[in-house]
Amino acid sequence: MTKHNFPLSEVYSLLEPGPVIMISTSHKGKTNVMPMSWQTMIDFEPPLVGLIISNMNHTFGMLKATKECVINIPTANIAKKVVACGNVSGRKVDKFKKFGLTKAPASKVKVPLVDECYANLECKVVDSKLATKYNLFVVKVVKAWIDPKVKNPKIFHHNGHGKFTVGGKSMKIHFRLK
Repeated sequence: MTKHNFPLSEVYSLLEPGPVIMISTSHKGKTNVMPMSWQTMIDFEPPLVGLIISNMNHTFGMLKATKECVINIPTANIAKKVVACGNVSGRKVDKFKKFGLTKAPASKVKVPLVDECYANLECKVVDSKLATKYNLFVVKVVKAWIDPKVKNPKIFHHNGHGKFTVGGKSMKIHFRLK
């Protein structure tokens, strides 16, 4: 066998569900936006998404307090801004202002969309029972927006240690059981 041991502390880099998203939140007149990549679809109808947000992050407290957020899906053309947002705390910095991101109004939640992102999902927390123990929030998408001008979005995935993979060529596979 030619395989080697792989550090357990690096397993996340093999399983990152991607893509990198930006969670926007708002509480007591302040807004925040945080990039993250630990999310997963939980159900299709209604669309439920699991978000893993560390209780050390400012976003955790804002989401726990308001039970509302927007999942913003950026493309690679703003990747540097997205990564920069992850390197400062929203407790001290207005990330929208500092990184030149545009707040757009949402229709179902009191949280701004990030206008530069090609898709935005307005969400409400439906389950936070595991937030304290596992940092897991389950949110329901209550409104979805997409930019029709973006035909083949170049979303990007975090691979750990400053490395990212940009989505490439799509392929369709037809399969029939015999």
